[in-house]
Amino acid sequence: MINRVILVGRLTRDPELRYTPSGVAVATFTLAVNRPFTNQQGERETDFIQCVVWRRQAENVANFLKKGSLAGVDGRLQTRSYENQEGRRVYVTEVVADSVQFLEPKGTSEQRGATAGGYYGDPFPFGQDQNHRHPDEKGFGRIDDDPFANDGQPIDISDDDLPF
Repeated sequence: MINRVILVGRLTRDPELRYTPSGVAVATFTLAVNRPFTNQQGERETDFIQCVVWRRQAENVANFLKKGSLAGVDGRLQTRSYENQEGRRVYVTEVVADSVQFLEPKGTSEQRGATAGGYYGDPFPFGQDQNHRHPDEKGFGRIDDDPFANDGQPIDISDDDLPF
């Protein structure tokens, strides 16, 4: 059996950090993840996925992520239930994170003016990340630029440069 979830999205609100009675840290947050397709009106829809992370990672998430932060979550899907105040059984499905990756440099979300709805578009405008430099800058272009695109010139590669 396999139960593995990998998500990349933006936090819709600041993480909520709590501690169990035995002192174990637990943080909860909601991740907004765009669907890879558009609906009939040509708009992208978004899923809002509840995430839970425990212990030291929970404290790190609470300290370094906030509303609008881009994060990667690797974990498993879990369903739990509880009885609400009216005595009805409530089921909750959430991702229990094994790891949470911070995918933006610190302070980027303030510079971008992120809001809960601001997760569309390029998370790294030119110049804010070493892999996303402006094409006119010294070094590489955008990460999705193809350095081997056919520009009419032959590619000169030495046998010493090949790994095989």
